[in-house]
Amino acid sequence: MLPPDAPCELLFSYGTLQLERVQLESFGRLLEGEDDAIPGYRPTLVEITDPAVLRQSGERFHPIVAPSGDPADEVPGKVFRVSIAELAAADRYEVSDYRRVAVRLKSGREAWVYVQA
Repeated sequence: MLPPDAPCELLFSYGTLQLERVQLESFGRLLEGEDDAIPGYRPTLVEITDPAVLRQSGERFHPIVAPSGDPADEVPGKVFRVSIAELAAADRYEVSDYRRVAVRLKSGREAWVYVQA
């Protein structure tokens, strides 16, 4: 758990960053998340070939999202409070099919999320 006064970022996950084994290996701790969603996006799947990511997630196909152009679309997930170092660890975990962008969540909060590159 991060200290309440620690500098942090919000990170939204709709996929494997919610998995305990991925969190423990990437961040060295389990993250506490709150339900939220990103409006205006649709999910699909991407095949992962990176051996390290495959080992961590245990899954060959990962969810990936892209803007849909329809504000009624939304992708549910969790929003986590992470340190700057943990955000950098998430960057290392995500393969080149993803890019990190800032989005406005359904709750109104702004968070980082990995979308289709």
